Formats: sequence, structure tokens, C-alpha cells
Amino acid sequence: KRIKHVRIIWHRLCCLFELIISKSVHKNPARPKFLRYLREIVFVIQSQSNTFHVRQAERRREDLLKQARGFTEKQPVVLLLHSLSENEGDWSILPLLPYLSHSFGKNSSWIVFLEEETNVKLIALIKVLAKVDKNKEWFLGKPLFDEESTIIHHYAFAENPSIFKYPDFAASWALSIPLVVALYIWDNGKGPHLTAVPELCTVPEDSPQASHCATTVSKKPPLCGDPVNKEDIFVAVKTCKKFHSERVPVIKKTWEKDALFLEYYSDHADPSIPTINLGVPNTERGHCGKTFAILQRFLSSAVPDTKWLLIVDDDTLISIPRLQVLLSCYDSSEPVSLGERYGYGLSQGGYSYITGGGGMVFSRKAVVRLLKSGCKCYSNDAPDDMVLGMCLNALGLPVTHSPLFHQARPEDYARDFLAHQVPISFHKHWNIDPIAVFNKWLKDDFTASQDELKSAKTEL
Repeated sequence: KRIKHVRIIWHRLCCLFELIISKSVHKNPARPKFLRYLREIVFVIQSQSNTFHVRQAERRREDLLKQARGFTEKQPVVLLLHSLSENEGDWSILPLLPYLSHSFGKNSSWIVFLEEETNVKLIALIKVLAKVDKNKEWFLGKPLFDEESTIIHHYAFAENPSIFKYPDFAASWALSIPLVVALYIWDNGKGPHLTAVPELCTVPEDSPQASHCATTVSKKPPLCGDPVNKEDIFVAVKTCKKFHSERVPVIKKTWEKDALFLEYYSDHADPSIPTINLGVPNTERGHCGKTFAILQRFLSSAVPDTKWLLIVDDDTLISIPRLQVLLSCYDSSEPVSLGERYGYGLSQGGYSYITGGGGMVFSRKAVVRLLKSGCKCYSNDAPDDMVLGMCLNALGLPVTHSPLFHQARPEDYARDFLAHQVPISFHKHWNIDPIAVFNKWLKDDFTASQDELKSAKTEL
């Protein structure tokens, strides 16, 4: 009798549960359709192999899956880009398209790309994609464009650069599967142009403008602990005699005071600055010989034993306090190479490199690995950043990208691209007032007093 009684209660509970489910579906008839759309989306987080970035990407993936678990037990596909293959060029996306086409071309409708810091409102994003015919070729995103021709995009569309729209990766962007299967996007202007989606945003999540947004981005840099101490960073400035009176004074008036350990390296020893002659003649381009002499000096007893090396040009504008905050996210015991990442021949097995003008940051471990490998310049005027990129690639060491470093001037970037950043560096004095640019973009309100700076400054 007791068993029969339990069965009756269990049957009634099951009936009640089915009733609740049926009413839920009746109240929300769009739910099955929503689930179908969710199953047709493949998310690709544009992750990097550095341990900090892997953690950030995994948090983003878990957030997406947590949102999805609120609707279905079957989880959507969320991929971490850095783990998809051994191809160094995957971060540039185009080499990745054949893999995405082969793996997801039959059972999916959309590939949605997002960065580690892109916040996604899953329901809102699905509603956006549901408005579009998935059977057509679509390239969706938040459009950016250059206001004038710039080296950033190799002076493409020089006569009218605004006609070329490209997506702001931080807002997320999407390709329909028919376009992925076609394996092209631009196709000399014949392919589908980027379609603006106003719901893909880069405003902060708590902003009043975010109410309609499916994606948002925090402007604040990640907080990973206390900023790295000034004592842990050695700064090397590459200069030459002809720029001693033109460029070096700009550094002294702007960011030199924030660096505890700093040396200027030139082809001429000038005690008034002071500069150090490394015995490498100046070259009009490349500066590879000078850079490798700096790497060797960094590991010698001639300079303080620091965890990090920052190499900049004499026309680089940089915020040392912001760099200290950023470096708190990285482990100096790892071979870290950090800056604005460029690529060369990535679709043909090329390599990535840190573009030198925005500043190149290396952990001591990375410098040790580079020099122990026998890596060297093929000439003094070889492009130092590219040679270093080739060496890192040969060693299997990752180049870690930060969009906060900039190879060019603020006006060379789309305004919306910079609007959601707290930049760390810019490069070049051409046609600008570099001190005004530093004060506008890189100077912080919490600068230390002159007395504090004088007591902290160490002359080398």
C-alpha cells in the first residue's frame, strides 16, 4: 500500500510538472524558436595563448554558457580562437575561415566573433540575428572608418578612406554561414559590405545608451592587483644625434619623470641628456643592431635587474602609470612579449610581431630566451620589430596583443575605436603638438607632485 501511495503521489507530481511546462510554453511560444536560433550560432572568442588572456576568455565563455543554461540544457558552441589550431595567423581571421566552413558549414547559420572583454546579452543578440535572412551572405558589425588615409591600413582608399567600413571587434561582429562557406569577404569590392547593426555597441554596460545594446564594453582596464612597481620596469629609448634637441625634450617634458630607470641610446654620447653610445652606427630605418645591443645590455650588470624591459622610439608618447596597471595582469616569470601586434604573410605561414613605434614590452624571461636562441639581425638596419617577431615565432613564443598600444597618432585611428579605450601609447610627432597630445590622451589626474617625483627619480 505504501509503494502504491508513493506511485500515486509521484504520478500527480509529474502531471503537475507537465502542466507547468505546457503553460510556460503557451505563455512563451517563441521559446522553441529562440532555442533553434541559439543552436545555430557558433561563438568564437578572439582569445590569446598568454595565461592571463586564457583566463579572461574562459570567463567570457562561462558567462555565455551560464546565460544559455537559463533556456536549454544543450549548450551552444563557444570556441577559444587560440586553441583551434597551431596556425600563428588565426588571429587575423581569414586563415581560420576554411576551418569554420568545414566544421560548421552544414549545421550552423552564424559565426559570431567577440573579444575577451565584450559583454553579451544573449537574448538581445539572438533577436538581432533573427531579423536577418540567414540564407544570404551577411557581414554584420559596428562600422569604423578612417577619416583620412593612414598607414594603419596601408593608405587603402586614399582618395576617400571613409568608403571602406571595417568592424570594431570589441562590439562583436558576425558572418553568416553562406559568406563563410564562400571563403571571401571583400573580394575587390564585389563582396558584401559591412552592414551596420546599432545593437552592437561599445558603450559601458551601465551607460544610459546601453539600453538597446546586445553587446557592451567596459572602458576600465582589468584590475589584476596592485600596479607593477616602477622599480620593476627598465625603459630604453632609441634616439640619434639629429633628434637630441627635437624629440628628447618632449620626453623630458611629458613622461620621463614617471620612469624610475631610463636610458637614452644614441649614436652620439651627450652628457647633457645623457645619452649612451652603444657603438652601433645610426641607420635611417630598421635599427635592429641598436635594439639587439639594448637587449644584451638589459641582461648585463650595467643596468638594474628588473622584471620588465620597455623599448620605445624617441617619438613615442607613453603613459608609464597605465603600463604599470596593465603589467599587473601578466606573469613576469613567463616569456611575455607585449604591444600592438602586426602580422606579416600570415596566410602563407608568416609571423606576428610587436610594432616598435607603440612600444615593445618584454619580460626578462623573454629576453633571455631570445638571446640564448642565437637570434640576431641580418643587418644593422633590418626592421628590429619584424626580426624579433621572426625569432619569437621560431621559438614558439607568443606575441601578445594589446589594443592600448598604438603605432600611430590619435588622428590616425577611428574616433569610435579610441572612445572605449584608456590608451597607453601613441607614436609620431608628425603634424601634431606632441605635448598637447600627451596631455589630452595619456596624462592622468593623479600625477605625483614634483617633490615626490624628484625623490623617486634615479639617474643612471
